[in-house]
Amino acid sequence: MSESTDPNTTHSPSSPVQQEDILTDHEYDGIKEYDNPTPGWWNWLFIGTFVFSIFYFIFFHMGVGPSIESQYDAAQAAHIEVLFGDLGTLEPDQETILAYMNHADEKWLKRGASVFQQQCAKCHGSDGAGVAAPNMTDDKFIHVKKLEDIARVVAKGANKQLMPAWEKQLHPNDIVLVSAYVAKLRGDNLPTRGWAGAVGEPIDPWPTE
Repeated sequence: MSESTDPNTTHSPSSPVQQEDILTDHEYDGIKEYDNPTPGWWNWLFIGTFVFSIFYFIFFHMGVGPSIESQYDAAQAAHIEVLFGDLGTLEPDQETILAYMNHADEKWLKRGASVFQQQCAKCHGSDGAGVAAPNMTDDKFIHVKKLEDIARVVAKGANKQLMPAWEKQLHPNDIVLVSAYVAKLRGDNLPTRGWAGAVGEPIDPWPTE
């Protein structure tokens, strides 16, 4: 006598034919679905993640634990400590800026270039040619007469803060390094891209030593 092949038929564990999937009474466009409930472990996992999210929200978003911003600041401080560990704190004077304009280790000028691209390029242009701020590649400057004036303007700002002050956002060494990079741009003499404001007056060449 043959075994029933009805998909709704179940068999006991001792039966040689294992329990078969059960069809539900749902049918859509001729497609039937099996009655396969979500496993219990999956349901508990879902509940567990929901409960965890409550504690996570309280800890990280309600002031109990460290915020994302504070963790970023700590990581940034640790990175800068490693990066500048051997340099100490650089002085924003002519001698130091000149030294890093022509430093044998190019990584420091590249660091200055990186700071420029992150903080300055949106106004001065990625190549320094001036978009919403003066061109940095020619011999005309508004607030700069000497090499160390670049670092002063970066740190303190200028033109009633249209040029923002960066001394509270940038490490002192980054101010020196980006100043060295900006000074190095002089002489490229690229055509101004968009700046139509004051361009300043020609100043003496940078010292060579």
